[in-house]
Amino acid sequence: MKKILSYPLTVLFYFFFFLNLLVFHPIQWLCLNLGGYQAHKKSVDIFNFFLMRCLNVLGTRFTFENPQDIPIEKPCIFISNHQGMYDIPPIIWYLRKHHPKFVSKKELGKGIPSISFNLRHGGSVLIDRKNKRESLTKMAKFAKYLNETNRSAVIFPEGTRSRDGAPKRFAVSGMQLLFKQMPEALIVPITINNSWKLFKHGNFPMEPGVHIKVKVHEPIPVASGDPESLAAKVERTIIADIK
Repeated sequence: MKKILSYPLTVLFYFFFFLNLLVFHPIQWLCLNLGGYQAHKKSVDIFNFFLMRCLNVLGTRFTFENPQDIPIEKPCIFISNHQGMYDIPPIIWYLRKHHPKFVSKKELGKGIPSISFNLRHGGSVLIDRKNKRESLTKMAKFAKYLNETNRSAVIFPEGTRSRDGAPKRFAVSGMQLLFKQMPEALIVPITINNSWKLFKHGNFPMEPGVHIKVKVHEPIPVASGDPESLAAKVERTIIADIK
């Protein structure tokens, strides 16, 4: 019965999902050009709130566990495992007061209404994974921007999302560069569970009734260790809570 219901529910989900992409693209453009950064950010926050509501059509539930008192007056480096594209909306929505900006592959910077626009104009950094030197240069500029604005980075060091929830080996060069360039920042590990289950049958049909759980771990000051040991500690912390 669940598999039968998944087909009409997935159709309904995709209808509202693509409707949101199309509606919020001009809204973002207007907010950015008429109201500047703050107006654009609010439109992005609301956009991601509605993306989560689209997933509710599938019976998807979200639990965002954040017992931490994370200050907003200094930048953070949020580091998370990556199980699917729907890891992103709850991070943007629930951590919105920290102004999260993403380290993303350059291919996502074009062709996707609303999402590509935000990646290009919202403060995130788009990198070419095949060009390591250029990527590190962009990451250094990104770190400078975050230091100057007290905004925060979100990085998925696995690179590509896990198809079965099992963690992949973390790539540490980007993390370590941010640690070196942002000595006053806080590192905040995040563990995401179950979002991979949405795609256990592929993109169609999507799995109904998934309970996505996001856990925010205790912040770690960048100044508390060297980049290598910090990267290893973050990886251990994140992986220890993957179910």
